[in-house]
Amino acid sequence: MEKVLVTGASGYIALHCIVELLKNKFAVKGSLRNMDRQEEVKNAIQKEINPDNLEFCKLDLSEDEGWDEAVWDCDYVMHVASPFPLGAPKNENDLIEPAREGTLRALRASKKGGVKRIIITSSQAAIAYGHKDMQKIFTHDDWTDINGPDVSPYVKSKTIAERAAWDFINSQEEKTLEMAVINPGAVLGPSLSSDIEGTSTDLIKKFLTKEIPAVPNIFFNVVDVRDVAKLHVAALKNPNANGKRFPAMSHDAIPMLEYAKILNTNGFPQVTTKTLPDIMVKILALFSSDMKTIKTFLNKKTKLDNSQTKDILSWEPMPIEKTFIDMGRSVQNILDQRK
Repeated sequence: MEKVLVTGASGYIALHCIVELLKNKFAVKGSLRNMDRQEEVKNAIQKEINPDNLEFCKLDLSEDEGWDEAVWDCDYVMHVASPFPLGAPKNENDLIEPAREGTLRALRASKKGGVKRIIITSSQAAIAYGHKDMQKIFTHDDWTDINGPDVSPYVKSKTIAERAAWDFINSQEEKTLEMAVINPGAVLGPSLSSDIEGTSTDLIKKFLTKEIPAVPNIFFNVVDVRDVAKLHVAALKNPNANGKRFPAMSHDAIPMLEYAKILNTNGFPQVTTKTLPDIMVKILALFSSDMKTIKTFLNKKTKLDNSQTKDILSWEPMPIEKTFIDMGRSVQNILDQRK
């Protein structure tokens, strides 16, 4: 049975990747910063599939220790772990350095350990930001201009980390390590764990608990977390995926108001469908780091060409209604359990 190292095993995306790998008859080694979370991860996986072929190892993005031991018996690596803040950090290097150095640690260990292929979880953030012409349709060939306007530290971190990965792969004297990159948009969908403090689930939680009293005019290119996991496994298995980037998101940006309306009319009447005027966002941004981040997204509608992903990885995106409804039910169940 082939084995896959999945970094950041307790994360929102990583848990779904582990489930998908187990369903595809791979053994999985999940890395954790805190080994006390092993049972938590197993319990989350158990909701979908028996975790008998799941083991754990200790790794930290910011430390060299443990990487060689983690990959020595693995055929593949999925490097999913990356810092993703709820607000803007005081120092952008607090995000950039762990993202870049963690990616390079995963690549060096994979190369040294004879891994066949590594799948990197990047982001739309590495493709479609900082450009003068934001009306164009972005493709897998586009790269974010990190010196452009409104480029956040998170966007910089994902761009710099992915560029470092390609530089590493392309500089190999012997091209023994293969790589494919998944570039998701806004990842939504059900949570397997009870941790809903992450960026994606926290947004829905705030809708359900009425912490969002009105919806700002912001737009996201959305992808279901279950699709992201399937694409990781498809990119691992498909010979034609090597050396390619795979944008994984809706072609058109979807207004946050659409999320709210779908939830509101499908069992969550407490979710507001009122809009928050742009001027209010700009005023609140003076006092709130979260609003400062939201301000950079106001009225920006990005178009992305996902045809390479559909063609090579045979991807049929899940309907957004199912994504939002399943996520709403998932987060509500967790909130109910906490009462």
